[in-house]
Amino acid sequence: MIDWPVIALRRIQLGEPVAMITLLAVEGSAPRGAGTRMLVWPSGQWGTVGGGNLEHQTSAQARRMLAATGAPAFAVQDYPLGPLLGQCCGGRVRLIIEALCDRDAAWLTEIERLTGSGVPVELRARLGDSGVARSAAPATNAGPAAAINGTAVQARGAKPAAGDDLVCRTAATPSSLLLFGAGHVGRAVAQALRPLPFCLHWYDSRPDVAAETGATLATPDALRRIAAEPTPYTLVLTHDHGLDYALVLAALGGGGGYLGLIGSRTKRARFIRRLRADGVGEEALGRLVCPIGLPTLAGKAPEVIAVSTAADLLIRLEAAARASL
Repeated sequence: MIDWPVIALRRIQLGEPVAMITLLAVEGSAPRGAGTRMLVWPSGQWGTVGGGNLEHQTSAQARRMLAATGAPAFAVQDYPLGPLLGQCCGGRVRLIIEALCDRDAAWLTEIERLTGSGVPVELRARLGDSGVARSAAPATNAGPAAAINGTAVQARGAKPAAGDDLVCRTAATPSSLLLFGAGHVGRAVAQALRPLPFCLHWYDSRPDVAAETGATLATPDALRRIAAEPTPYTLVLTHDHGLDYALVLAALGGGGGYLGLIGSRTKRARFIRRLRADGVGEEALGRLVCPIGLPTLAGKAPEVIAVSTAADLLIRLEAAARASL
């Protein structure tokens, strides 16, 4: 999920100055890619631009900017990672540090709204000597992580400066993931997925469990309707094998992508027999993954299953992204 607008808004509402650090361009080997953002405020930070001396230097500069009266509202910095910072990756990055304040609440709120609706977003900024005029809007087309006056920002050469128009696009819209079940494994999986590039929709049919965990409460009939909606990723981890089967049957009938089911190979075999008897075709059955997670991790503790499942989903997500290029 894209959390940085929410975090930035929270700091502003608390009356605490906050700076946003964005990697505009990367050349060669670097710890994070272009478009990565980090927030820094006097008492803490959110996110990372890769750690090490790069993060130490940029965080310190951001805090100096926030503390200095009359300091510029932005600074563009170039870092050759090997010669200047002694980092072994040896690449080069160009980044921008921007001080945020009350007047930035409007566009931060707009980014939060748009990304919550699954809309790709671009942050537009007119760089000026006395400040930065920012706005957020739906992205008009695919493009580089950052562009200056319509041209992709490079890691060397002329830097963005006052008078330029800078456009930074958000990361790709997170893929939707349906998670059914808020038991021990469901809770661990939800916790593992929260910082990852998935838009999590989490449900349970038990009022007490939903209230305790924050999962959305829905009746079994409503859950079946939700499961039937074509979705890139679905995980069925409920407390009831009968409900598991109903959700799997609905998901396979509705199309979509990956369908993970908690359980053993024996459970999978039993479900496959029933699904065939219910008329589910072989192509649809090929979507069913049970057991979930990486086969090389055999641990059955909820936390192990969660890490294994999250890793498997990330592998599948990256493979899908490569296939789309």
